[in-house]
Amino acid sequence: MTDGNNMNLNSKILVLGHNGLVGSAILRALKSKGCSRLLVVPRSEADLREQVEIRAYFGKHRPEYVFLAAATVGGIMANSTRPADFIYDNTLIAANVLDCCVRYPVRKILMLGSTCIYPKLAPQPIKEESLLSGPLEPTNQWYAIAKIAGIKIAQAFRIQHGLCAIAAMPTNLYGPNDNYDLASSHVLPALIRKIHEAKVTGAGRVEIWGTGTPRREFLHVDDLTRALLLLMETYDDENIINVGCGEDVTILELANIVKEVIGYAGQLYFDTSKPDGTPKKQTDSTRIFSLGWKPQIALPQGIREVYEAYCAAHLHEASIP
Repeated sequence: MTDGNNMNLNSKILVLGHNGLVGSAILRALKSKGCSRLLVVPRSEADLREQVEIRAYFGKHRPEYVFLAAATVGGIMANSTRPADFIYDNTLIAANVLDCCVRYPVRKILMLGSTCIYPKLAPQPIKEESLLSGPLEPTNQWYAIAKIAGIKIAQAFRIQHGLCAIAAMPTNLYGPNDNYDLASSHVLPALIRKIHEAKVTGAGRVEIWGTGTPRREFLHVDDLTRALLLLMETYDDENIINVGCGEDVTILELANIVKEVIGYAGQLYFDTSKPDGTPKKQTDSTRIFSLGWKPQIALPQGIREVYEAYCAAHLHEASIP
């Protein structure tokens, strides 16, 4: 379904989560298009978990379009050690922002979810219809449940209040402004940091969690942003929509790509006592492909660009070979 209520360069556009991987990419893309009325929410002005604060912000600024990319996120370790943060923060963020979009009417809100909302053993590639069809992956269930709650709140607000809310489910993302903190990062930035530091220090091996056999799909955040702008401009449906590249790799294959990009000659050691997570998670992105979007950045190319940026931020360490 298409939406004739199109966002334009003069619209008041609010990007929530503007300091994060996705939010910062959305801001870059909107600025490059010449959007002149961009809004962000500094933590000093409003905490999205605090209803009174975010209502005051919406009441003051009255955005017309909202990209909800704000979230408490992390990898397996962060999800395992901070389950309360993941379910509490993300549920509150979704509920408060969606409430404001009705209370101070916006023309459209695009919410970012995650493919971790799908059952652990969903048929592959995963279709949008797999939502709520089976048990979740235990290592990230808290985040997944919060994101599912956000989707259902959006659908309920659409039914009861006519809110134009859409929800995109991106696959595993990477790109500029990623999180390289090993206590909370996802697998790709963690591999980049670990292997880079092993090269710098001359370490003979790098330890990686799990068996290396799980398969994952990776999408550059700039490709995602192109999809999100297309959806904001053309999509209006209560059904969620996947955004993925259609190809996956094993964690071992991913680690070897990172090794080659960095020029690391040491060994990879897989700690099989650590959890693997979902064995395979590849999205069916037929719906977004049918709208005319396709990813443009191949994984090795994207990793090299990200590593160049990482090295630029760590000039005192080893550089690109």
